[in-house]
Amino acid sequence: MRRILLLNTLPLAMLAVTLLFLNDFQNSLLETDVNALREQAHIYAAALGQSAVMRNPARHPLPGAEYMFDTALARPLLLRLTEPSPNARARLVGPDGTLVADSLNEASLAHHTGEKLPASFPDSDLPRQWEPPHNNSLEVAYEWLLSLLPLSSREGIVTLDTPDAPPPDPSAAGSTRGTEAAPYIRRTPDRQLVITVAEPVMHDGQTVGVIQLTRQAQEVDRSLFAVRSSILSLFLVAMAVTVLLSWYLSLTIARPLLRLAVASHDMRDVSGRADTVPENLLNRRDEIGVLARALRGSVLALWARMDATERFAADVSHEIKNPLSSIRSAIETLPRIENRVRQERLLSIINNDVKRLDRLISDISDASRIDAELSRARPEPVAVESLLAILTEMHQTTRKPDDAILKLVDESDDPAHPLRVLAVEDRLVQVLRNLIGNAISFSPSKGLIVLRCRANSEKVEVSVSDEGPGIPDGKLEDIFDRFYSERPNSENFGQHSGLGLAISRQIIEALHGNLYAENRHDDQGRVLGARFVILLPRAP
Repeated sequence: MRRILLLNTLPLAMLAVTLLFLNDFQNSLLETDVNALREQAHIYAAALGQSAVMRNPARHPLPGAEYMFDTALARPLLLRLTEPSPNARARLVGPDGTLVADSLNEASLAHHTGEKLPASFPDSDLPRQWEPPHNNSLEVAYEWLLSLLPLSSREGIVTLDTPDAPPPDPSAAGSTRGTEAAPYIRRTPDRQLVITVAEPVMHDGQTVGVIQLTRQAQEVDRSLFAVRSSILSLFLVAMAVTVLLSWYLSLTIARPLLRLAVASHDMRDVSGRADTVPENLLNRRDEIGVLARALRGSVLALWARMDATERFAADVSHEIKNPLSSIRSAIETLPRIENRVRQERLLSIINNDVKRLDRLISDISDASRIDAELSRARPEPVAVESLLAILTEMHQTTRKPDDAILKLVDESDDPAHPLRVLAVEDRLVQVLRNLIGNAISFSPSKGLIVLRCRANSEKVEVSVSDEGPGIPDGKLEDIFDRFYSERPNSENFGQHSGLGLAISRQIIEALHGNLYAENRHDDQGRVLGARFVILLPRAP
């Protein structure tokens, strides 16, 4: 749950923090305010340069100082000029850096110049600063975020990290018209944004002084607050939705996976075979349901394998015990028999039982190795037609006159592209030999055994048909059981262990195929013989 919540909320939080910077938007607003304030200062400078300037009364004025401000005219005029803009503070500075006029109250001017303003100078101050709504939590959060965001700017916007640092010297604005000092933008200790520009006051091409305008960028803060509030509101809504979705994912994914883990632990450690996979997870139609059903299937397959191993061990014990009992009985009887013929007969029985034990042990060993061997082996394309042709030729070359005849019938749809199957060649040869040998043992003298190979959808079908008596009714599946033996009467007892067909099916199923048996019938329903069919995946 914690990881899901972290992974879902972290990108959202990073996006929200990135959007809160709003550098381009803030800079465009600042540039607009700077341009408007500079234009206002330019108008003030032009008006003061025409109406509030007089000749310097000094007998020998310095070069470039023929004109000076008329204080009696400059102060009232500055007040009248700034009256339509009460949120701006104007200061008029002479060429020597002395303060000539200030739109603030008389006490502020006296503090800077040591002189007293006329009575007509109003007692004024900057307007009340804009503040965000007085919501404690919102204000605290906004102020905290604002303190983390640096005031960035474009070219031409000066940003100072120390809000109490003094602005550039207004007297250094230049001596030619059109020279502009860089704007001074700062935040006061109470986080208010303030813009200051300076404009030279010109008269007859000479710089008489500098006018400095200072104004709070209220609209910038207000616009930024509105946008950031919208972003934060959307972020909070998105965060709430994300938390709910994370909780939903936890309920529908994380917790079911934990329940499956607990069920797996219980099925492993709890005594008995308790199927503890919850039914509601098994009935789900999503990936969790697939996983639950796969877990249950794996456990059931494991239990089935354990049962098969137990049955196999019991069958092996039973099959080995029979010849051992026969050998023990013969050995116990042999010392008490004096007849030489009967002794040889008992020795022959012991010899046959020993051979039977040897065959049993060999087949049991082979059967026990098949699963492990096929789990390591990698199926490869095998040309099944060539394999059947080789087996057919070997049989026909070595057959005796009265033995069954082996015939290959190729029913492939494209002779130019032989049929290939995905298999382990050695084990596939073993299966075909078992089926052919089984067909030979049930075939009459000179009977015909037909091998067929043809494509069947995405599989290849290989069949072995004989002309024997067929398979008894109800025994089509029993013949694949371990140690099941249904042999011809002419065959001596104990020549087969009853594991051949069981091993063959085990091999084919390990290769993701299928092996089954059926009887062949004529039009009247009479049994013409048996057929064993192998289905294996077709190789590309």
